[in-house]
Amino acid sequence: MLMINKYYAFLLCLFFAFSVETKAQEASYDIYNIAFYNLENLFDTVDNPEKKDDDFLPEGSYKWTEKRYREKLARMAKTIGKVGAEKARQAPVIFGVAEVENQQCLKDLITHPPLNQYNYAIALVASPDKRGINVGLVYRTDLFTLSKVSARELWIEKAYEGFATRNQLLVEGELADEKIAFLVNHWPSRAAKSRYREAAGTLQRSIIDSLRALNPALHIVTMGDFNDDPVDKSLVRALGAKGSKEALSEEDYLYNPMYKMYKNGLGTLAYRDNWNLFDQIIISKELVNNKEGLLFYKSDICNFEELKNPNGRYKGYPFRTYAGGAYAGGYSDHFPVVIYLIKKKADL
Repeated sequence: MLMINKYYAFLLCLFFAFSVETKAQEASYDIYNIAFYNLENLFDTVDNPEKKDDDFLPEGSYKWTEKRYREKLARMAKTIGKVGAEKARQAPVIFGVAEVENQQCLKDLITHPPLNQYNYAIALVASPDKRGINVGLVYRTDLFTLSKVSARELWIEKAYEGFATRNQLLVEGELADEKIAFLVNHWPSRAAKSRYREAAGTLQRSIIDSLRALNPALHIVTMGDFNDDPVDKSLVRALGAKGSKEALSEEDYLYNPMYKMYKNGLGTLAYRDNWNLFDQIIISKELVNNKEGLLFYKSDICNFEELKNPNGRYKGYPFRTYAGGAYAGGYSDHFPVVIYLIKKKADL
């Protein structure tokens, strides 16, 4: 009995020592959780006569009422507040979004708890998308210093008549006293041919190349719903995102941490019993190798239980707001994703 007690005492000491060491390691780094979430049609209930938003009006086909809008805002805010919070002990420092109608929707979103306890501000440039859906970036003003917001529109020669899609948002500033640029994307859907997404990838690469030409040390984080998987041409060839750190070089400087996750069968949305990983966060190589400054730690898909369909044929799929045209009262048809950047705390 004495031997057993000593054994358990030894294990307890080991556990305590490991816990203390882990907490000490965590305490020596600042952790920045950076997220992306496709909000699945976050529309207000006000008609925009210049856009095709009629479905998302109280009298529209979806019967989109103020009550449903407010319920969705509360659900999305609660979800976003959890993204990366287990490791970073806070809601995202920065999060990009897709499928949001306008800036007011994002303002309404960040007034809901737990997001309302943070000093969030919004970057959004309205796009030519016919439905009126946009991408945006929300950032903590106490941690990120904004310097510039701009956007580039995607124009494609010989595109099908009336082609108009989301712009590519660029937000520049400083995080942890280091220059960084965030790009937010929502590339053409799978209803369009692959070449449209490849064109989007080419545009995104040209924006990033231009940024690096001006400042080779600039950190790059590009995120979005790319409507393609990490292995597809638009990401691998047009954008040039590499799936392994070993493949990075001066020319191939974008790393996609979601590549291996996809290869391991993980995804952010499901269709016809197959998982896709359209929602990705891609970073420049300096964030992979930067031992003294901001450093990439890991990436995650945040498939919380409440975000999953609880039963039926689609059990485990993302729990949507609408399913088959009927109101389901869920969250989104996508799971959010997050990366963690860490930086050693300055010695006191």
